[in-house]
Amino acid sequence: MTDVQGRALAMLNRVAQADWPDRLKLRKPFEKLIYSGSRASFRLAAERTAKQGKVPRKSDPDALFDLSLSDEQRMLVDMLDGFATEVLRPAAHDADETASIPAELLNQVQELGLAYYGVGEVHGGMAGERTTVTNALIAECLGKGDLSLGAALLVPLSAANCIRRWGSPEQQERWLPAFVGEETAPLMALAVGEPVLMFDPQQLATKARRKGGSYLLSGEKCLVLRGLEASHLIVAAEAEQGPALFIVDASAKGIERRADPAMGLKAGGLARIRLKSVKVPAENRLAAEHFDYRCFVDHSALAWCALAVGTGQAALDYVTTYCNERTAFGEPISHRQGVAFMVADIAIELDAMRLMVWRACARAEQGLDFQRETYLARLLCTEKAMKIGTDAVQLLGGHGFTKEHPVERWYRDLRALAVMAGGLHL
Repeated sequence: MTDVQGRALAMLNRVAQADWPDRLKLRKPFEKLIYSGSRASFRLAAERTAKQGKVPRKSDPDALFDLSLSDEQRMLVDMLDGFATEVLRPAAHDADETASIPAELLNQVQELGLAYYGVGEVHGGMAGERTTVTNALIAECLGKGDLSLGAALLVPLSAANCIRRWGSPEQQERWLPAFVGEETAPLMALAVGEPVLMFDPQQLATKARRKGGSYLLSGEKCLVLRGLEASHLIVAAEAEQGPALFIVDASAKGIERRADPAMGLKAGGLARIRLKSVKVPAENRLAAEHFDYRCFVDHSALAWCALAVGTGQAALDYVTTYCNERTAFGEPISHRQGVAFMVADIAIELDAMRLMVWRACARAEQGLDFQRETYLARLLCTEKAMKIGTDAVQLLGGHGFTKEHPVERWYRDLRALAVMAGGLHL
């Protein structure tokens, strides 16, 4: 508990030394959020101490689906909304052009401490028993600023979530404290997708062969977010008893990395990684007793869906303002039914996407099966996200085709939802 307090004070100290929260008028909500999270951590720790030796209370499967956010979640959303609008959105165009994340932006995100939400209190973070909805809210807010930057900035949080959820107690103790320490956390990229036709995350071509006290990994991964700069990789590979996850040193012998540019997600620094008999110690295989690879894939799908919801919201806000201000024949184009109906359709589809994602996340938090809900959410988001991007470009007419407006970038990024597998983890 004392460690949690120290982590929170360290975060407050970093924020106090930074000037960007003052420029964006985010200092008070940020400090209030950290204080509230620290207080919640104390409360949870105290409750666990009081209930030591008792059977933990299980979620009520018959409980109502509550759409209201907690005070901490509301503060988090308010703070990240401002960050996305004032910091991510202005940086997105240049990040897309240069296919890189500005160093200043990385420093600002480090100060936000998003990885704390992927590390449990026992290791100095703020992640409680229920974190999936909160992580989805984080992804949605960042997606509202820019999908490509948001995905790239979620990589450390995704790795922390992955190790916290699927690592053994020994692996958690070894890796998780680094995500919330004073030093810069190691960047771990998730490598799941493969360059094969109709890729299925359940049918992996990358193989892990046991040899003594190690595994030998061979295969090829594509579209790996921040894969070139990562110091470690969390690689999905087919092992002796099914798919498994391995923490691999990115500089290990037998690993080849190269840029893998695509139509969208340019700021994400996509990479293609080839593994040729890469030796990985057996203790680097994530080995939680309850490891469920299907569940891992579903959490990844929800992360992409949440990002798409945020970017869809950004598109709706942008085209609404544009259509109300753009005039033709003496009146705003929003007065035309064809335009108004298209904007209304975006709003309807966006609400449906958000509700589906939140519902799946809520079931995951309750410990209920959420595979069906995740499948439906991804099916809906994949189809409607591309339609929202297409309609946003259409509503701007010729302007939608130019880089003067962000909708052409959102159109390219939203199409990634249909092809990305893994890479993120709520």
